[in-house]
Amino acid sequence: MIAVIQRVLESSVKINNEIVGSINQGLLVFFCVENGDTDEKISYMVEKILNLRIFEDENGKMSKSLQDINGDMLIISQFTLSGNTQKGRRPDFTGAAKSDIAKPIYEKFISEVGKVINGKVAQGQFGADMKVALVNDGPVTLIIKR
Repeated sequence: MIAVIQRVLESSVKINNEIVGSINQGLLVFFCVENGDTDEKISYMVEKILNLRIFEDENGKMSKSLQDINGDMLIISQFTLSGNTQKGRRPDFTGAAKSDIAKPIYEKFISEVGKVINGKVAQGQFGADMKVALVNDGPVTLIIKR
């Protein structure tokens, strides 16, 4: 499982020119399910992402989590995070889990976040061609792999 998280002031996702999800201050999460991933990794990812201290306090120090600021989360499925670029010029995506495995795990991740997040959770659509807009804050971008 791979998540690329970006601290944002706002973010939205469009499908066919229609906004299907949007958030205010919080995290944009690009989420990839890889071969061998199971539901057991979801709890770790949810806890880690919600509680990473990457938001600034009153002294400008990164000491607050998404939960501390009641921030929002926009979750986008992105199998290309598993792309292997070691050989040749075309990325190899065989490390990504097949849709029938990845989609239920992606949906469970969203559900688990929704149960505990203090802010709101929004999402894209699994497998869709999406246009993602964001105002990166910092910028702060981290990769979490489990």
